[in-house]
Amino acid sequence: MAQEGIPIYFDYLADNYYLVYPSMAGIGEGGKVRLTARKQWFSVDEAPSLQTVNAHFRVGENSGVGGIIFNDANGYHSQTGFKATYAHHLRFAGDAQNLNQLSFGLSAGAILSSLDETEFRSVIPDPIITGTKNTVSYFNVDLGASYNYFEFYAHVAALNILGSGRDLYTAIEFDNLRRYLLSVGYVFGKNELRIEPSVLFQLTDFTKEKTLDINAKVYKDFEWGTLWGGLSYRRSFDGAQFQTNGSFGEQRLQLFTPIIGVNVNQFMVSYNYSYQSGDIRLDNGGFHQITLGYNFGQSERRYDCYCPAANY
Repeated sequence: MAQEGIPIYFDYLADNYYLVYPSMAGIGEGGKVRLTARKQWFSVDEAPSLQTVNAHFRVGENSGVGGIIFNDANGYHSQTGFKATYAHHLRFAGDAQNLNQLSFGLSAGAILSSLDETEFRSVIPDPIITGTKNTVSYFNVDLGASYNYFEFYAHVAALNILGSGRDLYTAIEFDNLRRYLLSVGYVFGKNELRIEPSVLFQLTDFTKEKTLDINAKVYKDFEWGTLWGGLSYRRSFDGAQFQTNGSFGEQRLQLFTPIIGVNVNQFMVSYNYSYQSGDIRLDNGGFHQITLGYNFGQSERRYDCYCPAANY
């Protein structure tokens, strides 16, 4: 499933919701910095890889700002982009320590998309293949909204909402890059051990592809910090047909992703590994991802809740 813009993997499970939802910029009192690196199939040349860095923080009582830089490569395709975000937060609670907040966010950015055809070779010349590195740039906008009520949260977003064309190929131009996201979750437990189930649904408008993530995380507090871990299961609603040994079958995307992380003072580090199940796979290896984080500007717990995205 090819994606324009930042691919939706499992970054958000590492307290990195801003990377997915612009409305989460400046959700807490201070700010956060997150760096991610993802690599698929170490034994495969030109396998997909992704690197992102983002930062966001509160400005005044009701505003948040942020920025994202990313680089995504997949075979002969690559894309590099930047996004800047503004979010506005509406409080419904009279007490500043009670989290009851509706947020709206807007991200605007530019993406540089490339197709490297310099290594393409053909005995018979193909007029569609230029033999050069084709690069195009375009501007797009993301919109999002979030509602946080103590340990409950819900997010929606529409990504790449403009009809910006990606005229990267000679024969065809794509002008519908829109994706829609919806997620909800809740943190159960008021003591040193907490459980956080959540789901994320995404829809690609042009191809009508749909996927669902079912997640569960567990948090355990210690004197030195917090240790947490969990498991995510991603399932596609759409299948691809294949033929093997004279028989036909259909396979749907299924990813199992365990994740583990630790928070010590203002620092966070996490690792997740995604395994793709099914009879038809490019490689037996999985997808590795590391996230590093730093939180700043929050001297003590702002909200009286166990809400990891807003507190740390």
